[in-house]
Amino acid sequence: MEPEAKELNWAGNLSYQARELLYPTSIEQLAEQVRASDKARALGSRHSFNDIADTQATLICLSKMPETIEIDAQAMSVRVSAGTTYGALAETLQAAGFALHNLASLPHISVAGAVSTGTHGSGQAHGNLATAVRGVELVLADGSLHAVRRGDAQFNGYVVSLGALGVLTHLTLDIVPSFEVQQTVFEQLSWDKVLGGFDALQASAYSVSLFTDWSGQNVGQTWLKRCVGDGLGDDIAQGKFGGFPATAAMHPLPESDGAICSEQLGAPGPWSDRLAHFRMDFTPSAGDELQTEYLVPREYAVQAIESIRGLSATITPLLLVSEVRTIAADELWLSGNYGRDGIALHFTWKPQQEEVEALLPRIEEALAPFAARPHWGKLFAATSAQLHELYPKFNDFIGLAQRLDPAGKFRNDFLNRTVFGA
Repeated sequence: MEPEAKELNWAGNLSYQARELLYPTSIEQLAEQVRASDKARALGSRHSFNDIADTQATLICLSKMPETIEIDAQAMSVRVSAGTTYGALAETLQAAGFALHNLASLPHISVAGAVSTGTHGSGQAHGNLATAVRGVELVLADGSLHAVRRGDAQFNGYVVSLGALGVLTHLTLDIVPSFEVQQTVFEQLSWDKVLGGFDALQASAYSVSLFTDWSGQNVGQTWLKRCVGDGLGDDIAQGKFGGFPATAAMHPLPESDGAICSEQLGAPGPWSDRLAHFRMDFTPSAGDELQTEYLVPREYAVQAIESIRGLSATITPLLLVSEVRTIAADELWLSGNYGRDGIALHFTWKPQQEEVEALLPRIEEALAPFAARPHWGKLFAATSAQLHELYPKFNDFIGLAQRLDPAGKFRNDFLNRTVFGA
């Protein structure tokens, strides 16, 4: 039959190859669809830039499943359906007086997709989004329902799972009391001063993002998200890093409209309207960018940044913007920050995929001395043999996947190339 699902991912750089695209509307229907499929993959909000979610067989989209957001105030947790977006979850939590510890740049991505790929927010004291997970519920290859909780054997292998174990149905997340944040943007901080005082800069706010095109002597923009009343010193405002405060709402891309970004200029507001870079009520259009990201141990932050700056002549012409953030260590087996505090070097590229993919091996070679791990949902060149050396629990994860899915129903070209080595 002619494939129903010749559909595109968020960026438009990938056409899904599935012969059928299914939209279950209940757990029972989902379980039956998984059971009946020879090969299957789950499809989230499509904000992956590689073929991690692709398959030539059955693609299962969870967007029509019932939305669940169940808050347990006593346990300080929330049980959420896998296809729910962070924007919808944040709005519900804030209305009830609660919060998540962090958000990614876009509130439009699904909870399951972000967790499964180790996607992160920002802040040196904060683990990635997956570190909030305390419970996982999924449909296994035989259609049975399976649940694990924090503290269970091998739980840390279930969370950042790349869709290799089953189809997630619900996640239970830690929550905290709601808090207010104020966001300030500074322009043209000196790279020399930023790198000379990198630790002090990162400690100056709940979340810090450096936006750059890697050329020149100055950082383009520095976004500070501070908790109201946190009492942190203001070395940036005092000029210790150079630069100057922005006087209008900024967008990471200098010529784009800052009005679509979360509110700035120091105006206090709820975490749900400040921790993401973009407004909840703004839905970005598909297209015109590619993304790559590498997670590097914090102790190598300055050296790694200098290595990338040294490649500016080849990187900058293909780049829309790059972002540098910090993330705390965790114990999730396939997390980019497993066992180490780190920084994220994020690249948003122009839609020139052939040229970008030709450049990636050179970037990965430059970052190899720093044990850089690629973000699982973005473009990268590393193969399973190279990635195996970067994750101490790689074999444990492969063993877990083989136990839960012995016939490889959930394997695809991406997993064979990057994990299983087939």
